[in-house]
Amino acid sequence: MEKKEPVKPQNIKRQSLENKNLKTSPKSKIKQNKSLPWWVELLFVQIGLPDKFLIKILKTNKIFRELLKSEKKLLLTYLFVLAGIIYFYPVVKYSASKLECEDIAKKYIIENKNLINLDKKKLRMLSTNFCNGGEEVYEIENSKK
Repeated sequence: MEKKEPVKPQNIKRQSLENKNLKTSPKSKIKQNKSLPWWVELLFVQIGLPDKFLIKILKTNKIFRELLKSEKKLLLTYLFVLAGIIYFYPVVKYSASKLECEDIAKKYIIENKNLINLDKKKLRMLSTNFCNGGEEVYEIENSKK
């Protein structure tokens, strides 16, 4: 039979220290020393919101970052389209209201001023003038009398 060599306690300590050093890298030491982000500190430590909200926020944040990495071009395209729509919406709304005003003014001019025999261009000119605050319609009535 062979004799087993006795294990020295010093060797065990060295091995366990080496294993611990391998497990804890310098990066993990830095992570342990990091303080919490300001919003976590404020919402969950100072105010005392439940931890389940923090878990949901962190999961959503992780999913959003993965989506951003994988679909960057598509998201930028959507962003530019949305910015274009937001930029041009006031112009389109203003034009639509002007056209509606012109239609209403045309009907008003035809009904109340008895100017049926006017051609379309003059009628449009009068309605545009009326919508922009002009008073040519009233002058036409006065010139008829």
